[in-house]
Amino acid sequence: MAAEVAPLQRLKLPSGPSTITAEQKYWRTFKNQLVIPTPTEVPVTHITVPVANPTGDTSDLFAVTAGPRVQIYSVKTRKLVKTFTRFADNARSGEIRRDGRILVAGEDSGRIQVFDVKSRAILKTWTQHKQPVWTTKFSPTDLTTLMSASDDRSVRLWDLPSSESTSVFLGHTDYVRSGAFIPGTMSNLLVSGSYDNTVRIWDPRTPTSSSSVMTFKHNAPIEDVLPLASATTVLASAGNQISVLDLVAAKPRHVITNHQKTVTSLSIASNDRRVVSASLDGHIKIYETTGWNVVAGAKYPSPILAVRVISAGANNDDRHLAVGMQSGVLSLRTRLTGHEAARELEREKEMQALIAGTIATHDRAKNKRKKQATAIKRLEMVGEGVDVVIANDLSRPKREQPWQKDLRHGDFKGALDRVLDPTSKDFGPLTVLTVLVALRHRSALRAALEGRDEISVQPILRWVHAHIIDPRYVSVCADVATHLIDLYAEFTEESAELAAAFKTLHSRVRLEATRAQVSIMTLGMLESVLVGSD
Repeated sequence: MAAEVAPLQRLKLPSGPSTITAEQKYWRTFKNQLVIPTPTEVPVTHITVPVANPTGDTSDLFAVTAGPRVQIYSVKTRKLVKTFTRFADNARSGEIRRDGRILVAGEDSGRIQVFDVKSRAILKTWTQHKQPVWTTKFSPTDLTTLMSASDDRSVRLWDLPSSESTSVFLGHTDYVRSGAFIPGTMSNLLVSGSYDNTVRIWDPRTPTSSSSVMTFKHNAPIEDVLPLASATTVLASAGNQISVLDLVAAKPRHVITNHQKTVTSLSIASNDRRVVSASLDGHIKIYETTGWNVVAGAKYPSPILAVRVISAGANNDDRHLAVGMQSGVLSLRTRLTGHEAARELEREKEMQALIAGTIATHDRAKNKRKKQATAIKRLEMVGEGVDVVIANDLSRPKREQPWQKDLRHGDFKGALDRVLDPTSKDFGPLTVLTVLVALRHRSALRAALEGRDEISVQPILRWVHAHIIDPRYVSVCADVATHLIDLYAEFTEESAELAAAFKTLHSRVRLEATRAQVSIMTLGMLESVLVGSD
């Protein structure tokens, strides 16, 4: 018994170099944007996320500071959970402890307040700072230890049960606007950045609190500092630059200069494999941490004051991209995965079909997929009671197209004319290429091209004109052009249209040949340069 004849499959061309990298695709998956304006349109100055809990019980909350408010949002639902407003002045750097029970925030009045997240009660108030407190952070190793940095040029360590600061670090000569604990160290080493253009490393074990153990000088005020998990590298934003500081070698390792205006905020992402920066130029940029090259970026409509990549799940996967702007808007972009991503993709396809007016076709295809899935599930359930189930392909065989039928019956000229007809549903460059390759394999290319008049040969010439400059088509186009010249060159004197078509083809080929010659000359010069450099 003869096997069933399968329709000729359309060719698939090799994909060229993609204009979108894998990193750009990854960061473009942060969709489903939620735009949240602050109640009084005050700038969003800080976005903080609790550090990862060593016990694995990570808090589901993150804090957003804007004006005299600290708002607590849920990582899972992105909904506002609580709002803290018991501040005498603008709040700064509200941060939740890693167990999700305690919140600390500074004020422009110089106070530091500690709140119970559940009841919003004030647990502790410190007033040792005499000027605005810009940074408050909990220790990653000790639940009762926290630090603060203030415009009074001091950095302080605090212990929750104590009413006084346990350590005071003096040495900066201007406002201290940023600071952090260096992770991975049991001694609670601190890093601070100041408007005196210096980044300083502090060690509470040193006998004197007026001298830092390490100082890095810059050319502009320090807006933010970000220690990496390796505990050997600190990033500092100074002006429109970001310096990568090596704590082991005690010197800068690299300077990043990809922003046009002041870099205001830094954040880690992808488990410390990426760093995100935000600037007053409205751009965020993502860097890989090996060569510190930009791998992705995005533009926002307002100067950015705070950025944070919020992770979630057992593997700390990137979940939200939170951006706080000068205009008083908080932007949350969420990366969907699994079933959520599939549902979002289906919604996008349905919307595109609705806009294009093909919603009926989209619904038929969707119902067909549902029926096939139901049939497969039913077959799997039947198979539970038998030893062997032999199932045929449940999908219907594809109907043979007219041009495929013409090829099978040897009507080569008719098959070519069908795919070259602009009114045909099979019209397209890949379909034409498929037919021409099939004709060349059958040694029937000349038979499909001969016996034409000046009108019927024009579609073939136009197709060759359009695609002979494409490297993926050039082999077939060259064969077709050779046959056309051999068959119809003698008729160019009698037909002006045919002569014009061949003249256009000549111009195209000559232009490509000139480009190839220039490329070869350039290659020769480059090889000479490389040989000379060796």
